[in-house]
Order: sequence, then structure tokens, then C-alpha cells
Amino acid sequence: MRRLPRIAIAAVAASTVGGFALTGTASAAPARTDLPGSVPPWAASASFKGASSTSDTVGFRVYLGWRNSAQAEALATAVSTPGNAQYGKYLSPAQFRQQFAPGQSDVTAVQQWLRSNGFTVDYTPSNNHYVAAEGTVAEANAAFGTTLGSYTYQGQTLRAPESSLSVPAGLPNISGVIGLDDSAALVHTDHVVADAPPSAGFRNADPTSAYYGQYRISDIKKPHGTALPTKPNYSYAPKGYTPAQIRGAYGLDKVAKDGSGVTVAIIDAYASPTIVQDANEYFSRHGLPQFTGSQFSQVVAPGTMKRPENPRQDPQGWYGEETLDVEAVHTTAPGANIVYVGSPNNYQDMDAALNHVVDQKLATIVTNSYGWSGEALPTGYVKPQHDTLVQAAAEGIGVYFSSGDSGDETDGTSATNYAGASPDWPATDPFVTAVGGTSLAVGASNNRVFEAGWETGKQTLNTKNTTWNPAYYLYGSGGGASRLFTQPEYQAGVVPSAIATAHGHRSQPMRTVPDVSALGDPNTGMLVGQTQSFPDGSYYDEYRIGGTSLSSPLLAGMMAVAQQGRSTAIGFANPALYKAGAGAFHDVVRTAQGTQDSGDVRADYANGVDGSDGYLFSVRLFGWDKNLTIHAVTGYDDVTGRGTPTGAAFLSAVGG
Repeated sequence: MRRLPRIAIAAVAASTVGGFALTGTASAAPARTDLPGSVPPWAASASFKGASSTSDTVGFRVYLGWRNSAQAEALATAVSTPGNAQYGKYLSPAQFRQQFAPGQSDVTAVQQWLRSNGFTVDYTPSNNHYVAAEGTVAEANAAFGTTLGSYTYQGQTLRAPESSLSVPAGLPNISGVIGLDDSAALVHTDHVVADAPPSAGFRNADPTSAYYGQYRISDIKKPHGTALPTKPNYSYAPKGYTPAQIRGAYGLDKVAKDGSGVTVAIIDAYASPTIVQDANEYFSRHGLPQFTGSQFSQVVAPGTMKRPENPRQDPQGWYGEETLDVEAVHTTAPGANIVYVGSPNNYQDMDAALNHVVDQKLATIVTNSYGWSGEALPTGYVKPQHDTLVQAAAEGIGVYFSSGDSGDETDGTSATNYAGASPDWPATDPFVTAVGGTSLAVGASNNRVFEAGWETGKQTLNTKNTTWNPAYYLYGSGGGASRLFTQPEYQAGVVPSAIATAHGHRSQPMRTVPDVSALGDPNTGMLVGQTQSFPDGSYYDEYRIGGTSLSSPLLAGMMAVAQQGRSTAIGFANPALYKAGAGAFHDVVRTAQGTQDSGDVRADYANGVDGSDGYLFSVRLFGWDKNLTIHAVTGYDDVTGRGTPTGAAFLSAVGG
């Protein structure tokens, strides 16, 4: 029998993992049914602050599970697997709704129940996946049989139910409720900018190199008047790789295809009001064709582009994310169409945005440069979005997520969410292609000099300017073995058992991430152009950026090139990626270049804009993973997956 990926319920910090699938409700009471996994693991009793104000408003979505969900997952796997008789025989959105979507009577029952409890019912999508509603905390407490309280977590005060949600036993299959708790507030972008956000008017400080290794400390011994120790003779960080350098390093300059005829969707929060002019200015400066006709479009709610900066939301920070994603996709697939879908906020509606892209089939490739730190989320939050990903695969849509920028989330001492290491979600979902990050050295002729797993240690210059201080872990490609999802068939025999069963209390192999990688290290990152606010005004400028937020859109663009000219979409790519021969990938390991090439020097502005407050000098060390449980090694590893694309060989292997 074909082994399918499935969700398993895992008790946080427990020594065993339950093996039963999350397919619906459980533990029914005489008149009501509890919703398992509706209390977030982060809502610990020790962090309880008190009951939420009953007059506060809440907006939420009641998700309904698919009919015949096991059959839906089996179909999604079959149509995605090369060699299967059903490979490439994707369903249309209408066909998926007909076979698997909840019936209208089920939706009507949920809508009527919500209205009877005082809620305003706002919206139900075409696939009947959820019913969106809003009301007060008091109404939510009464309707769901719980009390919503306030908890402190990661420096925030978040809302969560004090006990499991419950609904009347007669309601149809409810898979979860998103929005009553504040798990969505823990989302973060996976991009890294050196020491200042782009909205503040950021520039990278010189000296920088035009390509890797152009300048070393021995060439510029006293930048800005500060004497640097010349042993070891580190290189100065690149200014930021241009499209020509990235295309050359990954062999795209030798490929005639450009992604024409393929549509890539980008999902973020908010929307940059200057994205079109910024992107076209960037393209004209760096030898790429500008957007033509309807090649670029945005799907955003009214007011999304004009959201003011505030403590609860960060629209200006997300402007930089959109800019990065759009310019990165166009770099690797300049002929592809791009549709940008911006959630009207960054803490509640990302799930709805993904469902909209999938159900309306706005694209066949979807890149997402955000995630949650670890998997400590309520399973009632995870399962509905897993269902959306099943629909995507069944329809031939490939969904890509960045794997995260904090390694295994341990930060060298203790995990963010667990008593041990944890990869990030949604990258861990078995119907996601998780994209990790690398440190990439591009030479003078746009050639790939070397590539290392992105695991960065940082050393600062000591006060006497004589030596570099001891290194400590700074950031790196997310990865590791999931605590929620068992190993999908496509990873069997490829992922070493020691990685798949990394958590010693478990004998069951688990889903591991990432699957594949691309440039991510911000120290060898991509040059991005964006309108920013400087002391002397707002105008277009360029700066270096990185993170797996860069890796995912770069890879999505490459997949668009691979898909160009096919009679059917590549769809969910993992089965093809794991079947591809070794020649399709650069096997990324820790750099073997030695001390001369093991780090880059950076001069950081102390005030982030013009250097008037002085400079801070530091070294970023490649492959610095001493505190982590994940390591870049020969073959598949939990930092870079199978490796990075090799150009034409990769495109042929995954595109056929």
C-alpha cells in the first residue's frame, strides 16, 4: 500500500507521539463535541494574565474538513508522483469542489449556528472551506463553551482559549477555528536585513566587494579609519549580488527559457505602494526586461497599501518583503507572470489568502516567504491549512515556503517552542516544498566559486581593535525533523534515518526539511531596489538582503522556467525533486575553503543611515553550526536538503 503523509497529534515536550490522524472531531459530549487541538501549546498556565475583555471584538474562520479527506490526500499524492498512472491528471477547482468540498447544507448549518449566537457572518469561499464571522469575546465564550484569556509569549500578550473549544454535536465536520486565538500573530517574514529595516532608509556600508573575494582586509586595512586585524585575511562582504550574478551562478544564463506562460503567485501581508515603479527601475538598472502589459498584478483589499505603521502591525517591513519577492522571481524567471496577493494584515488573514490563491487557481506556482518559529501551534490551526495544501496538490499547484532563518530554533541553548530542536511550519507540511538557504560565493565572471550551508556565526571587533571576539550563532537556514508530520513516501530511502528520527524519543521516521535550497545568507545576499525614507527625502535606493525569504522566490522562478513548455504543470514538486538524479543538484556541504575564505567582514553603520555615529565592524563566519542539531553534510542534510539547482540539468530533471 502507498504510504501517505499524514498529520499526527504530538503533545508538546512529551516523550511520545500519538499516531492517529487529525481527520475531524473527537471526545463527544452528550450535546457538544470538543475540537481537539484548539488550545495553543504556547498558552501555558504559568503565563496566564487574566480573562480577555468580553467587549473586545474577534474575527475568525470556522473551517470545515474535506469530504473523504483520505481519498483527497491519496489523489493529491498520485497526481504529483512521476510514474504513477494518474501523474499530471490534475483536478480543476470546480472538480475538486464537486468531489471533496463540504456540501452547502453543511455550510448553511454553520452559518445559521453562528448567527443564532449573535455573530455577523462575513464570507464563505467557493470551496466552502470556511465560514468567516465576527463578534465579541462574550459571544465567542458562550458559543464555543470556553473562556478566552490573555497569555504572555515571546514578549507579546496573546489571546487563547483556557479550555478546548466545543460546538454542538450536530454540526458537520469542523476541522478547526482560526482567529479566536492569536497564533497568527507569531508569523514572521524570513528575510534578514543587516541591523536596520528598509523602511528606515537603509544602506549597506562600504567597503564592499562587487563579487566574492574582490577585496580582503589586506587590501583595505583601515576602513573608515579603523585598523582591522589582518589574520585571518577575511574578504569584504559583497555589495549584494545582481541578477546577472545569480543567473550565472545557477546556470540560468545558459538556458533559453525564461518562464514565459507560467504564473507565479507571491503571498505576503500588505502591499508596497511603489512596487511597480521600484521593480521596473531595478530591472532597467540590472539588465532585466521591465514588466509588460498584465505581466504583474496585485490582489489586495481596499486600504491594504495605506496601512499606517503601528506596534501591532508592520506594513512598512512587509513592503521590503514584497519588493524582495517580486524582484527575486523576476530575476530567475523574467518572462513569468507574477500575481501578488497581499493579506490586509500580518496576524490573521494569511490562511485566507492562501486558500483564495488555491481555490481560484490564480497560479500554478506559489511562493511564501513567511512562517512560524517551530511547530508549537494548535493542531486546529495547522489542519485547515494542511487541507488547503492538499487541494493545491490535487489541482497541480506547487506551494513553496521558506524554511526559516533561525536554524533549528534552539539558538544554542533552548528551543523557542519545545524542549528540543524544531523546524518551522508551514515548511514542515508534507505537501509543501521547503526551501532552505545557502551562503553563495560568486566570482568575477558570475561563476559559482563555492556554496556552503547558511549557518552564520558572528564575531565583533573587540574594543582594542586587536582581535576578533569569540563567535556566536547569529542566524541560518531552518531545518530538522518535524514533530507533527510522519515521513512522506518521497523522502523514504533518501533522508538518512538519523535525520528523520533525530528526536531520540521517536522511532517513527518524520518529515524533514528543507527539500532544496538556494542563496539565502544575507552576507552574500541579493541587491534589492526599493523606495525608502531617508533624512533628505524618500527615493529609490538599493541594499543587500537575504534570508530564506530570498531562497523561496528564487527557486519558484527556477521552477517556472522548468515548467515552461510542459503540457501540464509540474504541480507539487517534491516527488519529482526526490526522484531526480544527483546531477540535478549541487551537493552543499560546509565550505572547505579554509580560513582565508571562511568569513566576510562587514562595516555596519551604528545609526543605520549615514554613519555619522561611527561604524561597527564584524565578521560573519560560514558554516558555523556548533550550537545546532542540524548540519550541512554530504548527501541530503537538514540545512540544504538535496542541495541547490545545477541549471539545465536541474530544469530538465524536474521539468521533464
